[in-house]
Amino acid sequence: MKTIVLFGASSAIANAYIEHLQINTPTHQIVCISSKSIESDSSVVHLHTDYTKQSLARVTNYLKEQNADIQQVIIFNGTLHNETHMPEKKLEDLDAKYFSQLLDSNTLTPLLCLQSILPLLTHKTHCTITALSARVGSINDNKLGGWYTYRASKAALNMLFKTAAIELSRRAKNTKLVLFHPGTTDTALSKPFQKNVLAGKLFTSEFVAKQLFTLTFSNPHLELNGEPAYLDWQGETIPW
Repeated sequence: MKTIVLFGASSAIANAYIEHLQINTPTHQIVCISSKSIESDSSVVHLHTDYTKQSLARVTNYLKEQNADIQQVIIFNGTLHNETHMPEKKLEDLDAKYFSQLLDSNTLTPLLCLQSILPLLTHKTHCTITALSARVGSINDNKLGGWYTYRASKAALNMLFKTAAIELSRRAKNTKLVLFHPGTTDTALSKPFQKNVLAGKLFTSEFVAKQLFTLTFSNPHLELNGEPAYLDWQGETIPW
C-alpha cells in the first residue's frame, strides 16, 4: 500500500499536514508516529513511540508487516526552547542540559527516525524523506550570531542528512532527502519571538503544510544527485 509516514505527528504543522494529505492523497495510508496522542479519524494509523531505537524498531516492523510502499516521510520533531531556557543571546547563556536536550531532539531523533525507515528502502523505492531544519542552521547565512545551541543542532542535522544522502545514493538511489525551513510559523515554538517578525512573514500551519507538500511530494524538480535539498518555504535553496 502506498504509505506516507509522519514522525512528530502531534505538532501543529503536522496536524495541518495530515488534513492536507487527507484531501490531496485520499488513496494513501497515513501512518502518524509520536510520543503524544493525536486527534485523528480512522483513516490515520497512530503509533506511539518514545524515540528510542527499540521503540522505533516496532515502527519498522509494523511497516514491514503492512508491506508499506513508502512514498514520503516527514520528520517534524524539533525543540527551540523549554520551561527554563530560551535561545542564547551571549556565550554566558550556554547551558549544558539545554544543549544536550536540543541535540537530542533536533539532531539525534531525526536521524533515528531515518534509520528506522532504512529497512523499507530499496533502489526501487521512490521516496522523499524530509526533516524540518531551519535557516539558522546555515553556517554561511549566520550574520547575527547568538542562538548557539539551536544553530548547532540544526547545522548538525544538516551535516547528518548530507552524510546519509551519500549512503542512500548507494543503497536506495531513488530516495531523496530534504531539509526544509518552514519560516516563522504561528505555533507555540515561535510564540516568544513573534513580536519581532516582519509583517506578512508569520505563517499559519496550514500555509506551511501546503508549501511543504508542494515542494516534497512528487516534485519533479528534486534532483536525485546524492545530495540533500536544503530549501526554504518558497522552494529557494539555502546556502550550507
